[in-house]
Amino acid sequence: MTIISLLLLASLLPHLIFTAHVDVGIVNGTEVKPNSRLYMVSLQTGCKHVCGGFLISNSFVMTAAHCKKYGNVTAVVGMHDLKKRRRGSDRIRVKSYHNHPGFNQSTLQNDIMLLKLEKEVKQNKNVKIISIPTQEGDIKPDSACSVAGWGRLKSTEKKMSTCLMEADVKIMNNTECKNKRKKSYSDSQMLCVYGHGGSCNGDSGGPLVCGDIAVGITSFGGEECNSHKYPEVYTKISAYLPWIHSIIANVK
Repeated sequence: MTIISLLLLASLLPHLIFTAHVDVGIVNGTEVKPNSRLYMVSLQTGCKHVCGGFLISNSFVMTAAHCKKYGNVTAVVGMHDLKKRRRGSDRIRVKSYHNHPGFNQSTLQNDIMLLKLEKEVKQNKNVKIISIPTQEGDIKPDSACSVAGWGRLKSTEKKMSTCLMEADVKIMNNTECKNKRKKSYSDSQMLCVYGHGGSCNGDSGGPLVCGDIAVGITSFGGEECNSHKYPEVYTKISAYLPWIHSIIANVK
């Protein structure tokens, strides 16, 4: 009887292992603890998630400039599971789009955009803003950071996660990233990361967070998500502080 039980368990083991890993995206990440990333924004066309973003004030969402290719979007705040609306969440129209003037769709240089919302966000137990750097500078290599989003769980799948996922990453040395990315990488405007997990399609525009500060914007990767050969690249927020403050101060 014991031998039969062991054989039955062995036959089921592959299925048990597969089931345990179905929902461990961003890529090789874990589901975010509810109420731990209250600044996250799902940018949607209709009710379909297309890009990530994050609240940097009551009126502005920061995201990637290449997300404008999806056309007009709605900013959905205060969400965890996109299939389950919760108290405090809101869908807010975008009043105006502000791509960086130097954005290049082909090279993804200056891949940063600010969205002015039609109304101010009401901060509550499910909605908060996140700080950005106060001065320009590099993040020390190997610094512990994290990424989050509702993007694909695997580069080979079209299905995106309905729940907000996260992964721990570390800042890659600029020289190493330059060697891997060649001409597509600008160390003055970009950051690279490495780790067991990382961002994937649909996570574009979301934040790279170190400590409690958003230091980067998910910009581009390779054909294979979380590739060791071609690491994910993030727009370095601190390189754009004068432009960011100008938009926030002057756009009404």
